[in-house]
Amino acid sequence: MAPPPPVRSTVERLDRPSAYYLNKNRRRRDRDDDRQEEPEAQPDPLADATTLYVGNLSFYTTEEQVYELFSKCGEIKRLVMGLDRFSKTPCGFCFVEYYTHQDALDCMKYIGGTKLDERVIRTDLDPGFEEGRQYGRGKSGGQVRDEYREDFDEGRGGVGRALQGGDERAYDEDGYR
Repeated sequence: MAPPPPVRSTVERLDRPSAYYLNKNRRRRDRDDDRQEEPEAQPDPLADATTLYVGNLSFYTTEEQVYELFSKCGEIKRLVMGLDRFSKTPCGFCFVEYYTHQDALDCMKYIGGTKLDERVIRTDLDPGFEEGRQYGRGKSGGQVRDEYREDFDEGRGGVGRALQGGDERAYDEDGYR
């Protein structure tokens, strides 16, 4: 008699690596594919991560608002707001660092997907904040996603490529069609 097949869990792990992190490593492996030997198994950098990446924030959300909401899950060690590289204004993301891994997991579970300033925020474990990561990565100094957005998003604080690229006829002076 054959053993029963293993039971697969239908619940996703909260501490799994982010899609960004996995793709970054995949590109690195593809670039270094000329190696013949198999690389050693790397320890999971998110296994004990205490930092959260928080995305989809309004450009008008303040540090105080983020601190008030995220301190409900545990004591915050450090909060770093994402800034536009050139104008040094908030650009829609931040890093929240807790003292314990469990506080970060609780925050992902209870606060991720909730609304802050009428926007659904996204939370993800992060390997840790390093100097320079507080700036947006887009060409304009802000977020990459904002450069490809076609619509006006008043809560986000931007108007998208259509208004910046000369397609003003499609919008009125407030940015609406």
